[in-house]
Amino acid sequence: MARPYKRQKKGTGRHVQLPEWLQASEAWATLPPGPRALYVELKRRYNGSNNGDIILSHRDAATALNVHRNTVGPWFRELQQRGFITMTKAPHLGPSGIGKASVWALGEVPTRDGKPATKRFVSWRQKQKPRTKNRTLRPNGCDGWVVVEPV
Repeated sequence: MARPYKRQKKGTGRHVQLPEWLQASEAWATLPPGPRALYVELKRRYNGSNNGDIILSHRDAATALNVHRNTVGPWFRELQQRGFITMTKAPHLGPSGIGKASVWALGEVPTRDGKPATKRFVSWRQKQKPRTKNRTLRPNGCDGWVVVEPV
């Protein structure tokens, strides 16, 4: 965590930092705006020492991002698939029957229990669509169409 300022200086307060190397990754460049906003919200709840203990439920995320709660589920899955976040504890019912939210860890920083940062998003690559052969259909007299393959 940051040190307090000396001699009664006032700082800018808390902020969310997205490093350049994270933004330069292919996983971030191809990420849609919704999951990006969710990642910023998760990062906002990270205080410098609670990675692996970041609590954020689907309802809280939906309220924070001003969307319907069913919208954020695919966004969490997208961030997990690309390696930006990992779930450290799944949601469950507590002993009194009250639901407990998911607990998350950011992939770019080490976790609280000393595990190093995974940074799986750096090696993530977008799946390429298979190339199809270029085929041109040309008429062949009166017999119909003939497939002519390029040379």
